[in-house]
Amino acid sequence: MTTQRTVLVTGGNRGIGRAIAEEFIANGHRVAVTVRNGEGPAGALSVKADVTDAASLDAAFAEVEEKLGPIEVLVANAGITRDTLLMRMTDEDFEEVINTNLNGVFRVLKRATKGMIKVRFGRVILIGSVVGLLGSAGQVNYSAAKSALVGMARSVTRELGARGITANVVAPGFIDTDMTSELPEAQQEDYKRRIPAGRFAAPSEVAKVVAWLAGDDAAYISGAVIPVDGGLGMGH
Repeated sequence: MTTQRTVLVTGGNRGIGRAIAEEFIANGHRVAVTVRNGEGPAGALSVKADVTDAASLDAAFAEVEEKLGPIEVLVANAGITRDTLLMRMTDEDFEEVINTNLNGVFRVLKRATKGMIKVRFGRVILIGSVVGLLGSAGQVNYSAAKSALVGMARSVTRELGARGITANVVAPGFIDTDMTSELPEAQQEDYKRRIPAGRFAAPSEVAKVVAWLAGDDAAYISGAVIPVDGGLGMGH
């Protein structure tokens, strides 16, 4: 039986983030999610926050800690895309994605680890992507941010590993979410042909790996990149 923890999932109102929050709730943990709009799943404490806004994060962390206790597990999932080919990508397209998907992770990581250091326990799980190391045309901004999470997790491991804190990256491939279902049928089939498993993953398949990493059985795993991609990114 895994110890019950206080978990914060950023961007927990839809897609992978919501599935992760649901998995932790089902396992009996105390779960908070940050949302920019909408609500997290039933059983979660939803707090309004934008990872690009430091003041909103300060307020969110204060509320979570007051209602659920110090954060022991951080799942940094909030992210955006501004996909377009390099020649068409504006400075804003690049900077907005970096500010949310990389700087935003730094902002929540810094706040969450303060409490973890005090109690000498923490699980940091950064939601990366197969394209972080595989690359993807039209995603120079997104893949750069996701790739940077690997260096971040490994540096946190070296800094805080002796204090009972682990930091890992979970790198999903194509997942069956709203974003994927909006792609044209032909494009979906093309993607599936490239995936050795021949299918997209259910969000719950990512969520279960995240929950396992946060649990007692994964205490000696840190600085790892764990792919959940049906074999798409092999060798990376």
